[in-house]
Amino acid sequence: MCTAPTATSTETGAALYDAAMTWSILARDEQGHLGVAIATRFFAVGALCVHTRRGVGALATQALMNPLYGPQGLALLGEGLTAADVVARLTSADAGRAHRQLHLLPAAGAAAAYTGASCIDWCGHAPSGDFSVAGNMLAGPQVLEATAQAYRDAAGEPLAGRLLAAMAAGEAAGGDKRGKQAAALRIHADEDYAQLDIRVDDHEEPLAELRRLYRKSLERYQPFIACLAGRHDPVGLTDRSEIEARIESFKASRAEPSK
Repeated sequence: MCTAPTATSTETGAALYDAAMTWSILARDEQGHLGVAIATRFFAVGALCVHTRRGVGALATQALMNPLYGPQGLALLGEGLTAADVVARLTSADAGRAHRQLHLLPAAGAAAAYTGASCIDWCGHAPSGDFSVAGNMLAGPQVLEATAQAYRDAAGEPLAGRLLAAMAAGEAAGGDKRGKQAAALRIHADEDYAQLDIRVDDHEEPLAELRRLYRKSLERYQPFIACLAGRHDPVGLTDRSEIEARIESFKASRAEPSK
């Protein structure tokens, strides 16, 4: 685990760092699908912190976030640079890098991360095989440790479910020491658009609400999205009865077996 020293700013100064201070997990599954889950005590964390691109990678910019890292980082990764080279290039060109936290997981290869020296304690990152965890202004290192272990323990579950389980464990271990407000979940599969992109921008229990929205997405949204035009079918389904049949088939496949 890489940690950064506690900042020496005053309480007033520390408040300036509240933008997108958070913890997150980036992951990819055996099919190369990418996922990100993130939570914080800050409004609309999913708006500017989370970035993904099909077949390229996933990135989260945190602490005093730099929204430019997302498009620039994924573009560089798409050009063939390693994740470590991308992180080095982004941070070396940024005069504000001491206040940034960044981690990046490519569609193939090793993840990389950076935690600036002025990020507020507790802060750190831990890239690990096919996933990466990072956070700042947390209750302690146990937040990332619990997040990572829960993700490992949920092996065999769908990627979204694993990410939600991981974040729930991180929250139970202390989470963001300022409290709760926002969370987001994004799954990027084999289309240029995300398979799932849900956000809780302002809620007393954002991760619980995110889990509720995920369950709601399984009722109609996810099977409907699978019927739309895409890379392998530029028209998609247009027969509404067939779409409904696909939705019902999806529901039936998820139904509990009768006793």
